[in-house]
Amino acid sequence: MMEGIVGNMRIAFKFFSLLLFPILDVACNDSLDSYTLNKEGRLLFGLEKYQVTNVDGEAVPPQENMPANLRAKHRLDITKQVYDLIIRNPDPKSESEMKTYEEAVPLANGYTLKMVAIPGGEFTMGSPEGEKGRKEDEGPQRNLSIEPMWVCEIEIPWAVYRSYYTNGEARKDDGTLKEIEPDTPLTSLISQPTPQVKDMFVSGSFSSEDEYPAMNMTNHAANKFCQWLSAQTGHYYRLPTEAEWEYACRAGSTTAYPWGDDPAQVAEYAWYEDNADFTYQKVKLKKPNAFGLYDMLGNVAEWTLDQYKPDAYRTPVTTGFNWVEPETRYPRVFRGGSWKSKLSEIRSSSRQFSSTEELKWLDPQNPKSVWYFTHGQHVGFRVVRPMKTPDLNTMHKLWNTDEWTDKMNNEDWPTQ
Repeated sequence: MMEGIVGNMRIAFKFFSLLLFPILDVACNDSLDSYTLNKEGRLLFGLEKYQVTNVDGEAVPPQENMPANLRAKHRLDITKQVYDLIIRNPDPKSESEMKTYEEAVPLANGYTLKMVAIPGGEFTMGSPEGEKGRKEDEGPQRNLSIEPMWVCEIEIPWAVYRSYYTNGEARKDDGTLKEIEPDTPLTSLISQPTPQVKDMFVSGSFSSEDEYPAMNMTNHAANKFCQWLSAQTGHYYRLPTEAEWEYACRAGSTTAYPWGDDPAQVAEYAWYEDNADFTYQKVKLKKPNAFGLYDMLGNVAEWTLDQYKPDAYRTPVTTGFNWVEPETRYPRVFRGGSWKSKLSEIRSSSRQFSSTEELKWLDPQNPKSVWYFTHGQHVGFRVVRPMKTPDLNTMHKLWNTDEWTDKMNNEDWPTQ
C-alpha cells in the first residue's frame, strides 16, 4: 500500500512539474532533488534579481533599498512599471548630444509637445535689493548650478490635459481605480482626477479650447499628470524645481525681466492684468524668451516642486537638487505670475504660493478635493525632463510629494 502511495505521489509530482516546467530544470530521474528552479523560477520566488537593460542592451544598475520615509509606498509598484519603461531609453551621454524634440502624446490624439534642450549652468537666483517691486522672500540672492534639461516650449494645454482629467473611469477620491481588471493599462493604474464638483470654466468665462493652457489643477494633480505622461512616452517628466524654473525663465539674463529692465516691453512677452481682458489667452501668442520658451511670465502661473518658505533663500543649499522638499500640502510655490497679476508680480524672481483659503474656499467637500481648486483659473504648469534619469526612489518621491493621508487631508478641512 505504501508503494502505491509513493507511486501516486511521483505521478502527481511529475504532473505538477509539467505545469511548472517553465520555472524548473528537470533531470531525467524521479528523485526530488533533481528538480531545481531555473532562472525564471528564481526570479519568481525572489531568489534572483531581475536585470533590466536599456535599448542598447546595457545593464541598468539595481536600485537601492526603499527609504523609510518614502511616501505612497503602496503605489511604488506602479512607479516601478513606469520606471522600467523609461530606463530602456538611454540618456544622452553628454550635454552636446541633447537635441530639441517633439513628443507625441498617444492618449491626447497624438498631440505633440515641443521639448526644448536647455544647457546646464550657473545663475544668480533671486532679486537685488534695489529692484522695483521686490519682496523680502526673493532674497538674499544666491548662486546655484542647474543641470541640463529639456523644458516644454509651452504651458501644458487643454489639448493634452483634457484626456487626463476627463479619464472616464470610476475612481476613488484618491484617484485610484475602483475596479482593476487583468488587462487594465498602466496609464489607467496611475492615480488620476475624479470628476470636478465646481465648474472650473465658470459657465464659459474661461475657454476650454485646445490651445488654451490647462488651469485650476492642484500641485498633486500636476505631479500625477507627469507620471501619466511618462508612462505613455517612455521619457521621465516632472515639474521643475523653483530654481530650475527661474533659470529657464531668465534664459541667461540678470535683469528684472528676461528681456531687460524696461517694463514698457512687457506687452510683447506676457499676458497680465493690463492686457489680458480678465481671462487667460491661447499659448504661444507672445514672444518667447532667449531659450525659446513661451509664456514663462503671465498667462497662467506655473507650479514647481517646492514647498514655499519665505526664508528659503537664507538656508544653505546642501544638495545639488536645489529644492525645498515639501512636508505639507500647503503652501507650494508657483511662479511667473498670470493674467490677473500686477506688473510687479511677473518679474523673473517674483514668487507666489498656494493656500486652501484662497484657492479652494468654495469647494463643498470635506476634505476638499486633492485634484481641483475653485479659484485657481490662474494656475497651470509646464513639464521638464532632466538629462539624467533619476533612480526609482527619487522618481517616486517627485511624483508623490503630496498623497492621500489623514495628515495632509486635514489641511483641506475648513478652518474651525
